[in-house]
Amino acid sequence: MATTPYKTEPFTDFTLAENIKKYEDGLRTVESYLGKDYDLIIGGKRIKSAKMMSSINPSDHSEIIGHISQAKIEHADMALEAALKAFESWKNVPVEVRADVLFKAAAIIRKRKFEFNALLTKEAGKPWAEADGDTAEAIDFLEYYGRQMLTLDRIDDVVLSRRNIERNEYRYIPLGVGAIIAPWNFPLAILAGMSSAAVVSGNTILLKPASTTQVIAYKFVEVMEEAGLPAGVINFVPGSGREVGNYIVNHPKTRFISFTGSKAVGIDIYEKAAKVQPGQIWLKRVIAEMGGKDSIIVDKEANLDLAADAIVKSAFGFSGQKCSACSRAIIVEDVYDEVVRKMVEITQAMKVGNPQENSIFVGPVNDKNAFDKITSYFEVGEAEGRCVIGGTADGSKGWFIDPTIYVDVAPDSRLMQEEIFGPILAVCKVKDFDEALSVANNTEYGLTGAVISNNRMNLEKARNEFHVGNLYFNRKCTGAIVGYQPFGGFNMSGTDSKAGGPDYLILHMQGKTISEAF
Repeated sequence: MATTPYKTEPFTDFTLAENIKKYEDGLRTVESYLGKDYDLIIGGKRIKSAKMMSSINPSDHSEIIGHISQAKIEHADMALEAALKAFESWKNVPVEVRADVLFKAAAIIRKRKFEFNALLTKEAGKPWAEADGDTAEAIDFLEYYGRQMLTLDRIDDVVLSRRNIERNEYRYIPLGVGAIIAPWNFPLAILAGMSSAAVVSGNTILLKPASTTQVIAYKFVEVMEEAGLPAGVINFVPGSGREVGNYIVNHPKTRFISFTGSKAVGIDIYEKAAKVQPGQIWLKRVIAEMGGKDSIIVDKEANLDLAADAIVKSAFGFSGQKCSACSRAIIVEDVYDEVVRKMVEITQAMKVGNPQENSIFVGPVNDKNAFDKITSYFEVGEAEGRCVIGGTADGSKGWFIDPTIYVDVAPDSRLMQEEIFGPILAVCKVKDFDEALSVANNTEYGLTGAVISNNRMNLEKARNEFHVGNLYFNRKCTGAIVGYQPFGGFNMSGTDSKAGGPDYLILHMQGKTISEAF
């Protein structure tokens, strides 16, 4: 099957009037179906549950995005049976056909890009550029994994093996039924990446999206159906993590769990998956990405304008709700005051508000729980450092928190150690580059990091000693690109499962060697 070379989806230029109009049209399209009901999808059938959950616009509590049926244990059992049945045929479908489903899905999302962008703005609270990046990344995952699967479907022959003439094959086969437990912060891109990697590898899945972004997940499943995915390959089972999520993770017929989310939930899944249940004949595989406490180091030999801009955009893009967000700035004392001053100036110019407006850079946080958790750190910040901007919030209409910077924070403080997952930045002063590296490595996480420096020897030192899965030089620490910057971290940031990388699909398969003597 001939395919064009992989190429990333271009971002939209919102300085062009025609693109602004397309986004506004997308918003109107989404507004035309606000408040609708969405069923479970099990074995291709729509099933209404007695329990419903309402998805609320985090920018405007009065606006309901949709009402979504919630799965119970009996629905999880139905979905597992549907997935097991579908696996028997889907595992034998040629990889060219499986990949083509992904390519068609990418084309559908590309055609509806502004609708999906607008839905991300409405349901996830994403500003225009962040929503556009999320949609583009979803397209990238579909295009990239489709091509990767085609390259993996090969037979390696070795005709001479010691004394015998043999035909030796090495092939990859799918695992079985997987649980896809997706996050709310990249509710299209990461969900699409996790799901498409599993199904293009020949597996079938139960998809449990995050509770606050279930309409986006439903729309993605619709796209996959339209692209030709057979019934039962993806089963849409939103529901309680404690009830449905745990049941699926514990079930002996679940072969693997792919999870993106918090460290606490990830550890719990890892523990549960390790326990062999009665009737289970395999060891479950866990693919997990669990967040970070990410640092940007600023050396004394650095472009200070670049440093300030990289820190602020990494810290406050999508209100700091990225596992890759910079929540710690570690600045060498020689340039500390100047970089802090520049950071404050840039932050002051950022507009906070409803991201339906194109000029908004900082939108809402995810929900009331996130709002309460993040704002509780204001008191911590006042005790541990000095607030130079922010420290204020307004939850009266939407969950809005102003970008906040605390300076003169100690390396071992709570602000420097705990994942806050919001627009709060801790700034630490160090005497030299060696101390900066030591502080950068002093957390239990190891996801992303950046170094802003013009000193080549210091960059080389960081290349070897900065212990993160994604390390960037002289740029921000967010915005990994599928196929070029495989994403995933070390330690408590996860299982080093590099999404968007050449070995990610292999995590969803197992190797099989076949030798035939002649």
